[in-house]
Amino acid sequence: MNRRLVFAVLVVGLLVVGAGCSAFSGGIPDEDLDREQEYDDLRDSDADVAIDIEEGSLTSNGEFRAVYDLEDTDELSLYRSNIYSDQALEIHSVRYWYPNGTEVTGSELDIEQGDTSTDVRVPDGNGTVAFSGEAGRKTFSLPAYVEGSYEITIPEDHRTSNFLFGDVTPSGYEREIVDDQERLTWDEVDSTISLRYYLTRDIPLFIGLVATVAVIGGAGAAYYYRQVKRLRKQREEMGLDVELEDDSDDGPPPGMR
Repeated sequence: MNRRLVFAVLVVGLLVVGAGCSAFSGGIPDEDLDREQEYDDLRDSDADVAIDIEEGSLTSNGEFRAVYDLEDTDELSLYRSNIYSDQALEIHSVRYWYPNGTEVTGSELDIEQGDTSTDVRVPDGNGTVAFSGEAGRKTFSLPAYVEGSYEITIPEDHRTSNFLFGDVTPSGYEREIVDDQERLTWDEVDSTISLRYYLTRDIPLFIGLVATVAVIGGAGAAYYYRQVKRLRKQREEMGLDVELEDDSDDGPPPGMR
């Protein structure tokens, strides 16, 4: 009887744990999938994939909006990679447009989120899909989920051009400034895109900081040099630095010659 009771308790416990796991990993809520977002500007792009990055703050990351013109692709597997494994991409504000322009929201699509990917299945592989997600404060990285031309616009007043503060991967891109925003375009991308960007005002601030450190360091070195000279002069005046005559050639002491 006791064994049956223990077995029953274990079964109930496993069911509770399984239900809890399902509750925590049950996918993306419909309210997040259907959240309001503007994509018209990105849909007007000539690129197969258009991405716009919004600036983060000191306490929060940035965000990106992405629009993909699909070509015979009815499923996207969305993920981000780290040094250990792939992780499902957290997305919201999902939209899909049929080739005729009819729009549907994310909750109307077949979207499943697992540990390693978020899978988005669309009803027509030649439509357009859009979603939003999180970007870094000064960085952005996203795999090329579809091959083709890419266009990425970074936040206003930010740049990637200074090699000390900015970086763009892969190479082979073109850079232009449109309405004080840097826009990067690739004719063909089939690998992960990684960006590091900076505020334009960071450069003069950095130069000013380096100059200040150099001035302070130079003043400190000059002060140290003057102090050493002053101490040396004081020792000379006190007779502490009198040079001894060199008597190394006088031979051995008396009595040992």
